[in-house]
Amino acid sequence: MLASLLFLVLAAAVAAAAGPRIKTRADGDKYLIGVGKADITGPVVEIGFAGYADLAQKGTGLRQRLYSRAFIVGDINNSDDRFVYLVLDVQSGDTAMRYGILEALEELGDDYAMYGQHNVAVTGTHSHAGPGAWFNYLLPQITTFGFDKQSYQAIVDGAILSIQRAQESLQEGYLDVATADVVNGAINRSLFAYLNNPEDERNRYADSVDTKMTVMRFQRASDNKDIGVLTWHAVHATSMLGNNTHAAGDNKGLASWMLERDMSGNDNAADDFVAAFSQANHADTSPNVLGAFCDDGSGMECDFERSTCADGTVEACHGRGPKFEALDLGVSSCYEIATRLASAAKEAYDSFGPSSTPIVGSSVKSFHFFHNMSFWDFTLPDGKAAQTCPAALGYSFAAGTSDWPGLFDFSQGDSGDPDANPLWAVVKNLLREPSPEQEACQGEKPVLLDIGEMFTPYAWGPNIVDIQAFRVGQFVIVTSPSEVGTMAGRRWREAVAAEAEQFLDEEPIVVLTSPANTYAHYLTTPEEYDVQRYEGASTLYGRHSLDAYINLTVSNLQYLTPDATERPAPGPPAPDNRERALSFITGVVTDGAPIGQAFGSVRSQPASSYDLGDVVKATFQGANPRNNLRLEGTFVAVERLDGDTWTQVRDDADWFLVYTWRRTNFVLGYSEVDVTWETGGNAEPGTYRFKYYGDAKSLLGKITAFQGTSKSFELS
Repeated sequence: MLASLLFLVLAAAVAAAAGPRIKTRADGDKYLIGVGKADITGPVVEIGFAGYADLAQKGTGLRQRLYSRAFIVGDINNSDDRFVYLVLDVQSGDTAMRYGILEALEELGDDYAMYGQHNVAVTGTHSHAGPGAWFNYLLPQITTFGFDKQSYQAIVDGAILSIQRAQESLQEGYLDVATADVVNGAINRSLFAYLNNPEDERNRYADSVDTKMTVMRFQRASDNKDIGVLTWHAVHATSMLGNNTHAAGDNKGLASWMLERDMSGNDNAADDFVAAFSQANHADTSPNVLGAFCDDGSGMECDFERSTCADGTVEACHGRGPKFEALDLGVSSCYEIATRLASAAKEAYDSFGPSSTPIVGSSVKSFHFFHNMSFWDFTLPDGKAAQTCPAALGYSFAAGTSDWPGLFDFSQGDSGDPDANPLWAVVKNLLREPSPEQEACQGEKPVLLDIGEMFTPYAWGPNIVDIQAFRVGQFVIVTSPSEVGTMAGRRWREAVAAEAEQFLDEEPIVVLTSPANTYAHYLTTPEEYDVQRYEGASTLYGRHSLDAYINLTVSNLQYLTPDATERPAPGPPAPDNRERALSFITGVVTDGAPIGQAFGSVRSQPASSYDLGDVVKATFQGANPRNNLRLEGTFVAVERLDGDTWTQVRDDADWFLVYTWRRTNFVLGYSEVDVTWETGGNAEPGTYRFKYYGDAKSLLGKITAFQGTSKSFELS
């Protein structure tokens, strides 16, 4: 979501005559498979977070490190037929980072020459709890004060390292798929719009969100070890609320950590087991499953149609997670939703074997091309003419959602006369008045931000989108640059499956992931678009955006047929704004420490003893963590005394070990670091101490590493 931006201005199975064929693994069903994982944690302080687009949400520390998880699938008979699927603990895949990843792959030489535009997918879990300032387009850069090369480079470097590790692990193996339902893992936060879809269509589904999780297992053939799982499930990664300022992977990143830890004790799992929770058609889903209520003292539910409270505004309307305790940052609810996700994945995993579906057919195919959505004319399946439009955001975009509302007098469902909001009409017109052609194209949407026709100082939003799909055996992956709604995703998957049935011998299994490769805001059905709640107002390319995406995907599925040897024309490339991007983000000038206090010295020691379940805390004389991101390392650690030896048992990848940084004197560069251990999570009795690892910058620019060590404490 990018709503608060307006404060400143996002086959059927073929059966044999004798009955269904029993699916068994055979040599012909082997693939090249590899998995890898690497740290992408960017600057966790002084940089705005990506997701809520809230100026006040600027990093103050780290709850959990962020990762790139890479999965490679290849045809064992053709080295060119393979793909890389990246799942990043970030708000979305993006044009800037994808260009950087592709350039870095090219620089790695011949061993990586088979990877390029057509077969690399850069997807995001859609976490709203990580550093931003890496977007390619101007609009989402505004609330982070521009583009930050350090934040961008951390993602690119970590993504490349994860691909290298996946490439190094490549060997023959098997793939199979199982499913499980996530119980009470999401609700539809825009049910009023969803109900505008045809009743007969809605009646085909038991719920207004997709509850099924699809889990693909990667098993190497040499020893039948499971090396990873890749999952798809639809739920917004907005458990951590907009008042949280500690970087984390939100519910999906946390679920990965949970499942990877769980599998470390599984004899059938490899030591470097990688588990990724990929996003699906989540655009109108929320993990805040208790519903949306007014935090204005009334305790009333928010208005069903407009998500407003008694004063007619959206500001007090907030979704409540399963462990809601006022606006408590969402930490407890995030843990609960992550537990539900990880439990469903484990349920599916435990069913592998008799209850899973082997991926068969041996071939691997992929395609990618760019497409310009500006005034593109095409034909709907019923023969009627349709058109897409330059990107634009409507009035309800500014209202935000109940996961984190917008400001002022915007509300969801604002599709009436724009003059009803004269203040914002003036703001809009200071930027650009949409052309009559654009207004006519956007139809029911009153245009607030005409970002697709704004190019000064560079493009504000994407008109050119990535169209991409992969296939391995009967398993088809469709990537979407737009966040796809529940019913929109169902229609898209069904259309792809119907077309794939024409050339596959097995019943197609189709999954869809978003947002991938660039960030093109939202994608709803035409019926939901007409309602113009947040999701419809954020559907950039007009009422027929979904129809266009389906058309562009289905009409190119011939490139995924088993005998396909060609690729589509690449299309007009998306603009690369990395070198022209503005930045008003100040760097670290210097770090200082008060007289008598060395860097790393302990300002506040932990007590000598604690009970299990207590929160243990120490404070150190600190330095700015932007001096060294300590990728693949840690800022803080817990060490345990074993005999005469201190052994590290926790680092800042652990959900329960929290790193907090704060300035204490801006002029002199003083800062302090709190290390907080929530021992109720996964601690055991013992003798422990804290370690702090920092890097201080002198006024002349030299960066020097240091350490700090607390006194020991007993946990019993």
